Amino acid sequence: MAGLDAAVLLAAYRSGELSPVEVMQAVLAQAERREGELHALCAVYAEGALDAARASEARWRAGTALPLDGLPVTLKENIAVPGAAYRLGTAATLSDAVADFEAPPAARLREAGAIAWARTTMPDYGMLSSGLSSLYPEPARNPWDARMTPGGSSAGAAAAAAAGYGPLHLGTDIGGSIRLPAGWCGLVGFKPSHGRVPIKPGYAGRVAGPLTRTVADAALMLAVLSQPDARDPTQLPPGQVLPRPIDLRGLRIGLMLDAGWGDAVQPEVEAAVRAAALAFEQAGAVVEPLAGFTTREMANGIDRFWRMRSWLDISALPPERRAKVLPYILDWVASAAGYDGATVFHGYSQMQALREAANAAMDGPQPFDFVLSPVSPMPAYPAHQASPLHDPSRPFEHIAFTLPFNMSEQPALAINAGYTSAGLPIGLQISGRRFDDAGVLALGALWEQLRPAQRAWPFRA
Repeated sequence: MAGLDAAVLLAAYRSGELSPVEVMQAVLAQAERREGELHALCAVYAEGALDAARASEARWRAGTALPLDGLPVTLKENIAVPGAAYRLGTAATLSDAVADFEAPPAARLREAGAIAWARTTMPDYGMLSSGLSSLYPEPARNPWDARMTPGGSSAGAAAAAAAGYGPLHLGTDIGGSIRLPAGWCGLVGFKPSHGRVPIKPGYAGRVAGPLTRTVADAALMLAVLSQPDARDPTQLPPGQVLPRPIDLRGLRIGLMLDAGWGDAVQPEVEAAVRAAALAFEQAGAVVEPLAGFTTREMANGIDRFWRMRSWLDISALPPERRAKVLPYILDWVASAAGYDGATVFHGYSQMQALREAANAAMDGPQPFDFVLSPVSPMPAYPAHQASPLHDPSRPFEHIAFTLPFNMSEQPALAINAGYTSAGLPIGLQISGRRFDDAGVLALGALWEQLRPAQRAWPFRA
């Protein structure tokens, strides 16, 4: 019951076959069985969740159910909820730090009747692609192989989704933090067009979005999350977000297997992505190679800008709190202390350079409707590493396929393409033109029909 999809649960609530109370009890029990191994959650609100489930049950019986009524959802720890712990995954934050506002995504889910029953773990300040954190005793683990990371920074959200802690999970993404863990855990992870999902606090490239086990559930969640909120000045006008009808015949799809920088794509990952491209081609699409459009200068510039941003935050802490930051993060930001204004400005300018390059790549002489690529060049890596290389001087070699679409503000979806010989998921990224969130979701739904049969989810205890 805890592993049922949202669409299935809504139908069962509607028919009276299942109750939100039964489902919430099952989700809590599943989390209790797996948490000793996975470390996906930093807070659980069992009593409040059961109270909310009883209220939802009453609405279903009265015929007044809300769009997501009674569906369990987890919130990443950096999604503010009044009175909830707000420590951003780092021990450097005061132990009694709580949020004093409700972030727009949390508000929309609550208003739609979803039950936010737990908060999920993340690395320090959300600046790693793993669950390694100075705040939590153990990093989050990958349910497919608990020796491995689920990815990050939406680490706990991905672990919870793949392990059957209910159907809906909310993450955030500034360089791949939804798509990387989705790819490494076999999930659907959607990074919407910038502004599609109102968010607070905002930042260049930062979005909130769903981590689910199906495209249908991601679309269901996005329809709620994309409702307007005036607190985000970058919000888009209301638009179509449910998957739109799509015909593969004549559709032009770019295949990008070299991002232009970063780690080389590993053979098993390349084979899985090529197989997906071939399946789309055999179904009628025109698939052609797309050269990488990101340069090392762009990547390094953004890295330096992010280092300075984090250095300013961390250096402002009292020494005793600064010392509690994860050592890897401290090593990463240390060089920013010597940056001059020109270095920082040049780094910031690379965001715009990358945005222009990404859009130009899709709008060239023969434009592409969508782009296929790996989510990451490699599958999941050991849980106690901060990144695949575990080298703070080269922290982002694995995000060359995801980072561009944050800076370009285009929608991008991670979805499972297959498995390595060791049984780890391999993520396929589907990217589209800005504002075409519905098209990206539609192509993802088609891939669910075209791909080989999937392995059973690792819900086991």
